[in-house]
Amino acid sequence: MPNSIAEQQDAAAARPTLDRLLSVMGAGALEPSTAAHGLGAVVEGVMLLDPLEPGQPRGQVLLAVGIDPQSAAAVDVVREAAGSGAAAVVFGPGRSGRPPAALWAAAEEAGLAVLLRTAWCGWTELVGALRAGLVLCGVPADPAVPPGDLNGLADALAVLVGGAVTIEDVESRVLAYSSTQEDVDEMRRLTILGRRVPQWRVAAMAEAGFFRALWGSGDVIHRPAHGENPERLVVAVRAGGEILGSIWVAAAGGDLPPHASDTLRSAARVAAAHLLHHRSHRTHARLVEDAARALLEGRGSAGALSELTGIAAQGHCAVLAVRPGDAAKGEETGRLCALLAVCCGANGLTPVVIPVDQGALVLVGALHEDPRRAAEQVARLGRSLVRQVADVFGPHARIGLGTVVGSLADLPASRRSADLVLRALLAPGEQRSVASADEVAETIALNEMLDRLTGSALAPETPVARLVAHDAGQGGGTLVQTLRAYLDHFGHVPETARALGVHANSLRHRIGRITEVSGLDLRSQDARLLAELQLRLLERDGRET
Repeated sequence: MPNSIAEQQDAAAARPTLDRLLSVMGAGALEPSTAAHGLGAVVEGVMLLDPLEPGQPRGQVLLAVGIDPQSAAAVDVVREAAGSGAAAVVFGPGRSGRPPAALWAAAEEAGLAVLLRTAWCGWTELVGALRAGLVLCGVPADPAVPPGDLNGLADALAVLVGGAVTIEDVESRVLAYSSTQEDVDEMRRLTILGRRVPQWRVAAMAEAGFFRALWGSGDVIHRPAHGENPERLVVAVRAGGEILGSIWVAAAGGDLPPHASDTLRSAARVAAAHLLHHRSHRTHARLVEDAARALLEGRGSAGALSELTGIAAQGHCAVLAVRPGDAAKGEETGRLCALLAVCCGANGLTPVVIPVDQGALVLVGALHEDPRRAAEQVARLGRSLVRQVADVFGPHARIGLGTVVGSLADLPASRRSADLVLRALLAPGEQRSVASADEVAETIALNEMLDRLTGSALAPETPVARLVAHDAGQGGGTLVQTLRAYLDHFGHVPETARALGVHANSLRHRIGRITEVSGLDLRSQDARLLAELQLRLLERDGRET
């Protein structure tokens, strides 16, 4: 029994009181006005007071928006709030800024704390500050920051400390930062843009022994302002004996308030759970990505991917190959993958997005059981995705739609067709931005044929070989270029002349020179076919070099 009582006392002590909440928030938003003994009340949440809805949940900080503390209605609010078990009532500053004696007496009689919102803090800002403070106090009910939402945590902490917040891992990479509107210093700007502290700065701090002090300390470290670098506070985040990262607070637009260190100290305890959740989520995401990549490369297990993603191993699925307007690299790849995942979710599909060289692959499962309907789903998704990607990355986005297959184990075949379609869409002169294999079948077949011929030496004594030798000697490449344009436009002189930017008579003269130098018989179908293939191979070899 004594142990049970002790456990109950410990649990009660861990629950946030109004006094602790105000301590975490610090000065600036609220000031206690009456009933100091009521500050020991346990706080469960924050609610707007609605007189038409009596019976509010217990332990709430009630915001009496629109009720003048000087009015008789304010006294009734305090009495009813005390009867419903509220933790406190917050009034606006009122006309005089102080509550009347009647309100004071009612609060003292009820044992309820009455707080006044400061004139320079709006109701919207106050709600955010209270909920952020409750999160830092460990309140599980109605948290302002969902588990793992590091950006939300950074924003909440920035409200409480009045500075710019950055959350970093042990390698000084930026995991999250607050959306501070004030002017920030150059170091913070460089850190956010690069998503990590500049390497030269990390090296300098390491040489000075800063990280050794940070990881060895259990408290907040103060770094005074120096030159253009403002005052900073930093604290390590730990879970047990493991260091998870750090939280930095930089002054923005003024000095940090006196309570900032205490708030940051509390934040470090809360942040540990968020960082562990974030790391766990990232670990799972990496496992899913690795399992999907292995399967698409023909060396993985469909069962493993199904278990990790919840996508049924049997059922229609497909792969889409995505290339943004410009090749995605580094942080752009992350933006692309996040965009694709969100857009797929908006279309009611659960995707697995895999970054690849210059773009991404999107695996979608649980498609319609009817193959035709499933293919329509993939086509709609492709059209939707290409619009979204083009809006963000530029107008040249391309998406190849892989064939719909019957199970996760068959996805390698869908991936191959998606890659072939994307390659066809990237061909010069192709105007479509999204297509399926049947829509670009001719280009796919031609690419495969040319693949088999690529690397073959240009057959000597053929017309194209003679043209290449002639242009090499003349140093211009004019006749080869002219022949390619002439064949591309089916021998139509006016269109070919416009494409080359020359007069039609000049083009006719060049055609005469082509037949004279190469011996090419433009009336022969076989001769034209051979010339076309050799010219395409030359172009391909030129691109590859």
